[in-house]
Amino acid sequence: MSRKIVIVADPGIDTAFAVALALNDPNLDVLGLLPTAGNVTAEQATANVHTLIDVIDPPKWPKLAAALPARYDADGTALHGPGGLGGATFPSATRHTLHPADKVLCELAHEHPRQVTVVNLGPLTTLAAALDRDPTLPAVLDQTVIIGGAWNVPGNAGPTAEFHVHLDPDAAKRVLHGELHPLLIPLDVTRKLVFSPSDLLELPNPDSRTCQFLRKIVPFGIRASSNLYGIEGFHLKDVLGTVAVAVPALVASEPHYVDVETRGELTRGMTVVDARPSPTAAPNCRVATSVSVAEVRDYIMKVLKQAT
Repeated sequence: MSRKIVIVADPGIDTAFAVALALNDPNLDVLGLLPTAGNVTAEQATANVHTLIDVIDPPKWPKLAAALPARYDADGTALHGPGGLGGATFPSATRHTLHPADKVLCELAHEHPRQVTVVNLGPLTTLAAALDRDPTLPAVLDQTVIIGGAWNVPGNAGPTAEFHVHLDPDAAKRVLHGELHPLLIPLDVTRKLVFSPSDLLELPNPDSRTCQFLRKIVPFGIRASSNLYGIEGFHLKDVLGTVAVAVPALVASEPHYVDVETRGELTRGMTVVDARPSPTAAPNCRVATSVSVAEVRDYIMKVLKQAT
């Protein structure tokens, strides 16, 4: 039986890669693809999720929405290119009557009570707004997976802060205290999933719409990773959000109490994991600690091999 998921995304090259896998995995039923500002503006994120659906054209189209109006003090265009999709342009038509993303998330959760996993691949603004809109949401969701935070590694949006949490730390704090008990996949784990240029440019099933799309958007990310970070390849961080639902055994985790620093001059957006032997608060998250990288690669190639 397929797993029902709702993806909150700020596409973004690796985000687009994660969404493409989810749309092509027959064991996942993507009920909603909801945009959020982050790598790009809210308006661009809304346009990008429409592009993803129009270009990939999956057998079943998920519900779409409009990103909530949000303005952050940073974006991801240096890594992901103008427009977020590697500077590439695609024909796409944005629908005019779109409900806000937090409303659609709540509606889908109630249409399928205790069956929906939310996969959050961007800032936590939308998920926090959904909790404010509907306090019963934790009771009707099945699971929540969040790509975000940093535990024992440096941040990528400052010394200690991970990009998604840094953009809206107040929302992240609200979500972690929102009785969702999410699986939090931090930079400690997501940084392990780096693909070489040949991996990314020699995808299986090159005639498929999905692989042709991915081959158009990844070259910018490869060049930007080399220029910005000295990395030969590209991190597919957000792909682990899809993997954690599709093949959960590949991501190991342990329970911890996690909080977010919202005001520190140097530490705003820092995720604080209480790993003491006897913490004073009960765990509110499962924190990912490792990933089976080789098996994740196998999963990616298997899905792309039969992609549309």
